[in-house]
Amino acid sequence: MRTIGTVVRGIRTPIIKEHDDLENIVVDSLLKAQESEKFEFRDKDVVAITEAVVGISEGNYATVDDIAEDIKHKFDNPEELGIVFPILSRNRFSLILKGIARSTKKLYVLLSFPSDEVGNGILDEDKLDNSNFNLGSVIIEEEYRENFGDWIHPFTGINMLDFYKELITAENCEPVFVLSNKATDILNYTKNVINCDIHTRYKTKKLLENNGAKVYGLFEIMNESVNGSGFNDKYGLLGSNKSTEERLKLFPRTGQTLVDNIQKKLKEKTGKNIEVMVYGDGAFKDPVGKIWELADPVVSPAYTSGLEGTPNEIKLKFVSDNKFPDLHGDELKEAIKQEIRNKAADLKGQMITQETTPRRLTDLIGSLCDLTSGSGDKGTPVVFIQGYFDNLSND
Repeated sequence: MRTIGTVVRGIRTPIIKEHDDLENIVVDSLLKAQESEKFEFRDKDVVAITEAVVGISEGNYATVDDIAEDIKHKFDNPEELGIVFPILSRNRFSLILKGIARSTKKLYVLLSFPSDEVGNGILDEDKLDNSNFNLGSVIIEEEYRENFGDWIHPFTGINMLDFYKELITAENCEPVFVLSNKATDILNYTKNVINCDIHTRYKTKKLLENNGAKVYGLFEIMNESVNGSGFNDKYGLLGSNKSTEERLKLFPRTGQTLVDNIQKKLKEKTGKNIEVMVYGDGAFKDPVGKIWELADPVVSPAYTSGLEGTPNEIKLKFVSDNKFPDLHGDELKEAIKQEIRNKAADLKGQMITQETTPRRLTDLIGSLCDLTSGSGDKGTPVVFIQGYFDNLSND
């Protein structure tokens, strides 16, 4: 009888560099791990590769100058620009902001408050509650500094408004900061706008366009090559990361070809139907720092077909408490196993099937992978998962 359910392994690989053969590196690393750890491949195992090494291996990079040139082209050499709802991140946005500042002479920056889209704070919420301002207010920079300017992030020790102001000024661009949760407030300053939000990007762009703005979403900047640079035709600069002080790694473009080819090779090598996906940020929130991890436009930009959909599971504690309140031990376990075997798709939505957090398989598995690999020095850009699709009835 099996006593272990889902098993997750971080797989160490060589350090991935530009134009490396990632497809063969992933397959070879899995086979070496299997040999050293003595596990057996099974149908419905999952192999996941972090988007970082996918983007690196395909050489999908752009420079700050590439960004500036693309913006100048799209806005016809603008004297001034406005940006709406950028996230507060040195890794995710500082080089993008540098490129935007390099493209114009005056930059209006509209920040949401009390935090950005993914939970990075910009002011003390207790002070906000005790001030004359509320979430519907417009707060200019002088008012911000007088009332909230001493705020620093508890993890980084940085005030990102100060950091962004210094960065913009260093590009010989004049910054003007405004805090507001209403995107159209930027139009009081300029009609040339880049909306930088991630998950509400289409709604924000449409709202600004309907109010007379000339607007591009961040997903439309670097959506095609500039002087031979990398690009992402679907996501543009969304999902990018800082590589050097002048270069960004963009979200990968060739992920679907990669996962399909790896699945085919693993079938040839192991005889098993193994699912493969590319993952970026997971989708979860830090309860202390209040940061929502998902700064990528999606958790998984590419995956094989067996990972489509949502889980079809029954809620064990509900079944145990309500359907079998008088059963215990092995008798209860066998009754629940039979209940699992009898479950049907048409039960979805009923209380017996309600998961704690109903989400897509790729979002759940991608979040598991992100927590496993981390973003630091573990050296495991590949994650191998077994038993994820098993349940209590599988012995």
